[in-house]
Amino acid sequence: MKPATILLRIACLASALLLAACATPDQSASPKPAAPTLAQVMSDADAAARAGQYERAMTLLQRGGASYPADKAPWLQMAQMKFDRGQYGDAIGHALEALERDPDDKVANSIVAVSGLRLSGKALADLSRQNNLNGSLRSEAQDLAKLLRASIGEDVLVPPARRPPAAGKRAAGSGTPAAKGAAQQGSAADPFSGLK
Repeated sequence: MKPATILLRIACLASALLLAACATPDQSASPKPAAPTLAQVMSDADAAARAGQYERAMTLLQRGGASYPADKAPWLQMAQMKFDRGQYGDAIGHALEALERDPDDKVANSIVAVSGLRLSGKALADLSRQNNLNGSLRSEAQDLAKLLRASIGEDVLVPPARRPPAAGKRAAGSGTPAAKGAAQQGSAADPFSGLK
């Protein structure tokens, strides 16, 4: 046999093997599992949180937020979990993400408002404790307190604690008109007395 014929046969055989290798499906790669539904992600995260696996729940919710970027549910759940743990800055961030998806969500707006107030209250208490609440910062805090009082319709943001009347005095005077007037007067002074 001529060397040219041998080379031609080897080239044809190599080409055939190469085509056969390309045509064979790759059996080593397994098919990707289907992505979990949002309901499944939320359910798994809820189960993890109930089991005390906080970090796992947060990871599941973060993945859910990435897999379903238009849905507010994972962000709202993360905000609630951070709020419940007293991590108000993170709670605000997650709630704002939920509000980007649904600006009218009342829970997200509430988390932002209450978390912000708690952070502000802590900061003001720290400054007050350090005697560093003065100048423009003091006047800005006073303006904010006025705005809050006007928003909730109360003259006092935090009513002072009242002492409960002695048991004997309340029983003896409860039927008299003066006692009833005093009780009504006490109710007017403390608008939250009916809630106790």
